Amino acid sequence: MATTALCELTPGQEADFFALLASKDELRTKEGKPYFRVTFRDARREVNFPIWGDAPLAPACRDEWIVGAFYKLRAAYRETSYGPQLDIRRIRPVNDEDHAHGFDSSMCLPKSRREAAEMFDELRKLVVETIGDEALRTLLTAMLDDHREQLLKWPAATYNHHAYAGGFLEHVLSVAQTCVYFAEKYAEMCPEMEPPLDKDLVVAGGVLHDVGKLRELQLTASGAQFSPAGALIGHILQGRDMLREAAARHPIDAEKLLRLEHIIVAHQRLAEWGAPKPPMTPEALLVHYADDLDAKLQMMMAAIASDGGKSPLTDNRNPLKQRIYRGPLTIPESVGGDDDATTAAE
Repeated sequence: MATTALCELTPGQEADFFALLASKDELRTKEGKPYFRVTFRDARREVNFPIWGDAPLAPACRDEWIVGAFYKLRAAYRETSYGPQLDIRRIRPVNDEDHAHGFDSSMCLPKSRREAAEMFDELRKLVVETIGDEALRTLLTAMLDDHREQLLKWPAATYNHHAYAGGFLEHVLSVAQTCVYFAEKYAEMCPEMEPPLDKDLVVAGGVLHDVGKLRELQLTASGAQFSPAGALIGHILQGRDMLREAAARHPIDAEKLLRLEHIIVAHQRLAEWGAPKPPMTPEALLVHYADDLDAKLQMMMAAIASDGGKSPLTDNRNPLKQRIYRGPLTIPESVGGDDDATTAAE
């Protein structure tokens, strides 16, 4: 049987495909019944479902299936009230023959829909065209150029948002663009502010707020995970360290450096979210909300995209831990005024 992609399977379809075993957790129901909850994924779809303790596959799941390994499966794809599931007929690890016939691990790892090099160039251009302070502009372009190769492949997180190759650039570019808008809007709205809103710092903070994730995360064959320094220190303090190291090579005004450090330290706003300090400047507040908006909107869009789509509401199994209203699946005939019902997407 020719292989297809997991993300291309339709409900009821049985096919051969490659997938990454992204997780395997040994659990028990409230009644004490043992089971494994496993997650298989490719670049565009993730399927999380149970393997019950008395199922024929349970011994192999327990003893042989390795998280982070790639597998070739023959399975039927189903969509249920509990979410997508796979009825596995056959499963084995990927072998050399599969590689010879075209298998590549990138087929099973999520990535941005945009080209990373294109996003890098766009972000660098934004810095050059919007940062008026020459020393600050030099610092930012140097930091981008020094980390270009890493930026092209880095995710923004291990799970919650933009957790895929190129996700870091996708997130930072979006935040920086929002910061440009916020800076211009509020500088115009509040001309009496003293000192004036520093538009350069707002944009620079948007570009650098998550730079510590370049040290916090490390890439493995199965995706991103926390580095030892990431687990022990986190990206906020490492981001401030990276800024200080770069500023030692490309000096900027001491007051600007202090305020930019504060933006990095405060961008998550709440102590329970990991922020050592809350935003204490207008610039830091704008960067926080630009960051938070982009992250949460991506979580919401990902939850809608991954849900089975059989109800106006998603379930709450997503990073936001809430149900999301996508709207009616069709517009009633009496409302639309046409002979045929129209899909909401139209």
